[in-house]
Amino acid sequence: MNQISLSEIDQDQCGLNILPMDGSAQYHPSFINLEESIALMTRLQNSLQWEADQLIMFGKLVTTRRKVAWVGDPACAYTYSGIKRSPQAWTSELLSIKVQLEKLTQSEFNSCLLNFYHDGEDGMGWHSDDEKELDARSPIASLSLGSTRKFAFRHKKDRSTIPLFLENGGVLIMNAPTQQFWQHALLKTKTIDTPRINLTFRKIIPNDE
Repeated sequence: MNQISLSEIDQDQCGLNILPMDGSAQYHPSFINLEESIALMTRLQNSLQWEADQLIMFGKLVTTRRKVAWVGDPACAYTYSGIKRSPQAWTSELLSIKVQLEKLTQSEFNSCLLNFYHDGEDGMGWHSDDEKELDARSPIASLSLGSTRKFAFRHKKDRSTIPLFLENGGVLIMNAPTQQFWQHALLKTKTIDTPRINLTFRKIIPNDE
């Protein structure tokens, strides 16, 4: 299995494509500074309605330890893992981040999925963000807050992997057609006992279209 670590990539190349084929992804460390990220993480924990994540596995409803919040425009209901979610209203801090990421990506976002990981025991298994509601032409912008966690891409055909560490305040941009050819995961670890929040800004095809 082939692996490429972000630590092997010169820091001057951060922002360039880190995928060798079939897609495009760029990592931007320190997109927001430490002081801002700490304050933002606290505000998000207190201002949003967090729920235990639920998904359908082998026909059964499973509740995970990880917490989620779905935020977006009113028409942006979203179904993943067999569960349909209606969006909470945008907060001022999320709208501010959305504007910054839209400038960075030259794209528009109308929704944001937030995941709260209590510690390294919480993770996310291999998957692609390719649900039918998502605009497959739009990038997905993923902002990390809190603990540095190991993330990885895995090619669907040859199973090659590209691991990298997502740091506090860093942004990962995944452009089309990455979701078509690659899966990704947040890997679990017993060595981290502090929380992390991940914000993934997306473009949903509204219900009325």
